Amino acid sequence: MIPVLLFPGFDPVAVHLGPFGIRWYALAYITSLLLGWRLLLRLAAARPSVATPLQVDDFLTWATLGVVLGGRFGYVLFYQPMVYLHHPLAALAVWQGGMSFHGGALGVIAALVLYTRRQRIDLLGFADRLVVCVPIGLGLGRLANFVNGELWGRPAPAWLPWAMIFPNGGPVPRHPSQLYQALMEGLILFALLYGLSRREAVRAHGGLLSGVFLAGYAIARIIGEMFRQPDPFLGYLWEGATMGQLLSLPMLLVGIGLIVHSRRQRVLAA
Repeated sequence: MIPVLLFPGFDPVAVHLGPFGIRWYALAYITSLLLGWRLLLRLAAARPSVATPLQVDDFLTWATLGVVLGGRFGYVLFYQPMVYLHHPLAALAVWQGGMSFHGGALGVIAALVLYTRRQRIDLLGFADRLVVCVPIGLGLGRLANFVNGELWGRPAPAWLPWAMIFPNGGPVPRHPSQLYQALMEGLILFALLYGLSRREAVRAHGGLLSGVFLAGYAIARIIGEMFRQPDPFLGYLWEGATMGQLLSLPMLLVGIGLIVHSRRQRVLAA
């Protein structure tokens, strides 16, 4: 019999401040926003420059609102619409958990469109710099999911040496799918985008990096969902697909379309 790993039992609160505390998930949000902001300052100034440091600073507030509002209402709309239809005020209780990446992405896209139009910034050029920073938050968010012992994986085969028993996942050894997703959606996707962003010829084609991000995330999410246990209130949907996989298909198509479009349009001026 192959032994399995037991979940380490992390404290979900990262920092205790008397009766208050900062949870790992909140800390992941804060850290990713700060790291992403610093990186975006550098990328926005790289040739061809698309925004001033002040414009990047101002956009941080817009991005934060887009992530939080879009992520929460995306979860309400995509995952439990009937629950919140009967209890609409519960949709505001973000401290109870429930955020959707796809909703957050739509929120940030809306913020991007409004802000770049207001500031007269090239939309695709600015978006290309922004998407390089997004995997930082994705990776840290998945690590926070693991620390919280949530969103665990499907039952693992007996031969898997890193199969893990989660506190609320029953006695069945499972895939630590949060770590798989942190690796694919975070580290690998960031390395790909950052490597491409260092080339001026790539940065000059507006929409190319955005397309690579959308397609790359969609592929990583579809693969990751193959190991993740579906939400119990949704289960498996059409042909055994999960909600995360179905929501990723439009992202994949839009990403491919942006890549093709970027190769045909004019090159951004330096």
